Amino acid sequence: MDGLEQSLPTIASINTNYAQCQTSMAAPYPALGERKPISHVRRTFCLFVTFDLLFVSLLWIIELNTKDGIEKNLKDEIIDYDFRTSFFDIFFLAVFRFLVLLLCYALLRLRHWWVIAVTTLITSGFLIVKVILLIQFQSRGAFGYVLPIVSFILVWLETWFLDFKVLIQEAEDERCESLSDSEIIFHLYCSSSPSLSPPS
Repeated sequence: MDGLEQSLPTIASINTNYAQCQTSMAAPYPALGERKPISHVRRTFCLFVTFDLLFVSLLWIIELNTKDGIEKNLKDEIIDYDFRTSFFDIFFLAVFRFLVLLLCYALLRLRHWWVIAVTTLITSGFLIVKVILLIQFQSRGAFGYVLPIVSFILVWLETWFLDFKVLIQEAEDERCESLSDSEIIFHLYCSSSPSLSPPS
């Protein structure tokens, strides 16, 4: 009787893990020509990339309204562009990241990190050079510091999220789809019982 009572939590754990694995899987075999739906983590990543663009745009618009009016500042920042004084290039960099990342990871659904590595490298290098050469930090007040710092942080958060959440979760889901039901049960049973785990 004691053996049965000890095995009941293990069986409940297997059932719970099996149900989670089954619900995380999409349709196992999509019809020919039919694309698998985009995963939840990839949708969250695309939403975060959109948030990056909107947040940087909002900060740039606020910065445009702080001095002599938005019309004059737009002319100064875009038409009379100067790398050392304008923040238009940081906004343009956010638009560039948005278009490239959504094209590659939402439309083309790439499963590799090289695209975000390139956009992160370009953005980080550009922002570091921009901060070194920027001559109007004091005259711009807090926004002279906020816009480059926020842009830098958002870029690295996107990279972290794609590399450590999206790609890993999708690989795990794909592995779950390729296993048969008995293999899933065995894998979940071994992972929930340390004494039965296969040697590493």
